[in-house]
Amino acid sequence: MGGNQALQANGFTNTVSTNNHITVRGSDWYFAVCAVMAFTTLIFMGLSFRKSRSQRLFHYITAAITLVASIAYFCMGSNLGWTAIQVEFERSNPKEAGNMRQIFYVRYIDWFITTPLLLTDLLLTCGLPTPTILYVILMNEIMIVTGLVGALVKSSYKWGFYTFGCVAFLFVAYSVVFEGRAYARILGPDILKTYTMCGVWTIFLWCLYPIAWGLSEGGNVIPSDSEAIFYGILDLLAKPGFGALLIWGHRNIEVERLGLHIRDPETTPSPFREKKSGNVASNGVINGHNSTGAGQDSSTV
Repeated sequence: MGGNQALQANGFTNTVSTNNHITVRGSDWYFAVCAVMAFTTLIFMGLSFRKSRSQRLFHYITAAITLVASIAYFCMGSNLGWTAIQVEFERSNPKEAGNMRQIFYVRYIDWFITTPLLLTDLLLTCGLPTPTILYVILMNEIMIVTGLVGALVKSSYKWGFYTFGCVAFLFVAYSVVFEGRAYARILGPDILKTYTMCGVWTIFLWCLYPIAWGLSEGGNVIPSDSEAIFYGILDLLAKPGFGALLIWGHRNIEVERLGLHIRDPETTPSPFREKKSGNVASNGVINGHNSTGAGQDSSTV
C-alpha cells in the first residue's frame, strides 16, 4: 500500500464522529508544513553554532518555536488531536456539508506554547521591562484560550469568546507596535530596525488569524482543507518566516546591548578557578622558601 494512509489508520471517530473534516489533501498539506517546520528547526540550531554560547539565546527560542509547531503539524497530518463540534451554521455546499465540524485543539496547544516564545523573542529584542513582558504574554494566553473555548462552543456564545480574544490581541498589538518601538529606539537604530521589521511582520500576520478563525471554526464558511491551507500559510510566515528575519537582524547585535548578560564558561573566567590557582602559586612560593631554608640549614650544618 502506498500514499498517505493516515486517515485510514486514524479514522473520524474519536469519542465523537465528524462528517465535516479534512481529506487526504489536507493531511498531505499538514505533513508538508510539518517537514518545513522541522527543516527550519535544524537550520536555526545549526546557525546557533556560529555564535558563542552566550549569544545563542534567540537561536534557541526561535528553534523551539518551529520544533513545537512541527510536532503539532505532524499530529494534525496524522488526523489526531481533534474533536468534533456541532456547527452553528450548516452549509449546503458539499465541501462544507455536515453538522459536526472537525476542530483541531492541538493547534491551540501549539499556539499556547509558541506565541509566548515568539513574543519573548520580540520583546527581549526591544528591551521591554520584565513585568511588561509577562503581562503581554498573559494577554496573549487569554487570546489563545478564548479562541480555543470559542471553537469548542456550538452556540452563538462562541462569538463572545471571540470578542474577548480580539480585545486581548489589541492589547498585545499596542504593546508591540508602540511600547516596544519606544524602548527599541533607545537601544540604537540597528536594533530599532530589526525590532520594527519583525514586529510589523508579526502583528500584520496575527491580524489575519481572527479572519481565518471566523471563516473556519467560527462561521463554517470554508472547508477543513481550506482551513488547513489558510492556517498553514500563516504559520509558515509567522514562525519560520519570522525566525529568519529575527536571526538575520540579530547577526551583528550582541545580547549585552539588550540588557541580557549570559555567562559562558568557555570565555568567562571562573572566580573559583582563579582563587584556586592563586593558592597553588602562593603555596609554591612558600614551599620554595622552606626548601631554600632547609638547604641553607643543611649547608651550615
